[in-house]
Amino acid sequence: METTSPKVPALTPEQIWRAADYVELVWQDDEKAWARLEEFHRDGKELARLVGEFGALLLDRYLTVVPAGHVDCESGYVMDKLVAVAVRYLKRWCYSDGGAQCAYTSAGFLIECMQEVDQVSQFLSDVRGDAPRGLAAMAS
Repeated sequence: METTSPKVPALTPEQIWRAADYVELVWQDDEKAWARLEEFHRDGKELARLVGEFGALLLDRYLTVVPAGHVDCESGYVMDKLVAVAVRYLKRWCYSDGGAQCAYTSAGFLIECMQEVDQVSQFLSDVRGDAPRGLAAMAS
């Protein structure tokens, strides 16, 4: 998948679905979810990296979209900078020596962000639906 911005990760639809599944299990927080989370947590650092990249995608393309009429405004500039900082921090954290615990905590952060704009299940469903069409089209 190609992107026009170097800060937007290139994730395959399968990676997006896997990361969305993980975040949804963290959100569900019940016994069934915990059993499935253990399977994910075996991936440790790879899971943390995936969640970091997925989080960068969500922050940049879904959670902080500046309306077209405000792109040139100071608020649009500030929002863009806040997103850049949040993405940088999230990716730095997920690419550190942390593994499953970093992934879990990062998923919690993303859930809090999603709850501000929509219901988590619907939000993740929308993200999964966009994956096959190619998120690169959204970057333009």
